[in-house]
Amino acid sequence: MSKASVDTIDAIDTSPVSWREYYEITKPKVVALLVLTALVGMSLSVPGAIPWQILLPAMLGIGLLSSASAAINHIVDQKIDAIMARTHNRPLPNGRISNKNAIIFASALSIIGFVMLYALVNPLTAWLTFSGLVGYSVIYTMYLKRATPQNITIGGLAGAIPPLLGWTAMTNEVHPHALLLVLLVFVWTPPHFWALAIHRRDDYAKVNIPMLPVTHGITFTKTQILLYTILLFIVGLMPYLVGMSGWIYLVGACGLNLTFFAYAWKLKFNAEKDTAMKTFRFSIVHLMVLFVVLLADHYILPAG
Repeated sequence: MSKASVDTIDAIDTSPVSWREYYEITKPKVVALLVLTALVGMSLSVPGAIPWQILLPAMLGIGLLSSASAAINHIVDQKIDAIMARTHNRPLPNGRISNKNAIIFASALSIIGFVMLYALVNPLTAWLTFSGLVGYSVIYTMYLKRATPQNITIGGLAGAIPPLLGWTAMTNEVHPHALLLVLLVFVWTPPHFWALAIHRRDDYAKVNIPMLPVTHGITFTKTQILLYTILLFIVGLMPYLVGMSGWIYLVGACGLNLTFFAYAWKLKFNAEKDTAMKTFRFSIVHLMVLFVVLLADHYILPAG
């Protein structure tokens, strides 16, 4: 056997695919945050404890469909992922998972999650969760992401619906308070994502993805982030103003939103090399803690 043949054989990865590869394409950290917001939606929809007979299948079903949506995103974006520095080592671009297996995996998650929600929770929640999958995987990933710099502003609605899903899982109805939770996540999404887009601006430009920093410049994007944090502060007051939450939430929301604004202010007027990434990382903590505070307020200061 020639040396060239040996080198070719050595270059082929014949090791079995680890479950960790499939776990990675579900974007588990993102899904965990989505499921947390769904849990808060469930909790706020009822005055007492959540019955486990609904809690377990609802959380699992929402998590499975969210994971399927993330896996489809990996499948669709694998060509641009292979070029971008942040994503080139993902399982699909580097060949650790085949395209066929990824499609089978995503399809299985979608079917199991939908059937679980439809049969064990209610059809409304199943269809709303499926619409979120279509919104993110098809409308955002396949079209909006490549079509307009306002991609995340419009497409962010798909990632904002988990609180509504949690609410409908418990009540089988779309309530205005649930839509207010959706609005919170919807307004939070652009400054969260644009901070990352500033940090990765050159990557997006290289693959011709029209993110706002690419099409309108970093200075303009920083201004938009600052303005959105002001809007987020206003929207963040609404759960308290409509009587949905109490003073614990009000104090927590004001503190978190002022801190987010401070990060955006520094990014706009006194940025350092890592300010955009620090802003992005804080935004994740911001949303997580904001919803935990909503949860604490609900149980420590029950209505009535």
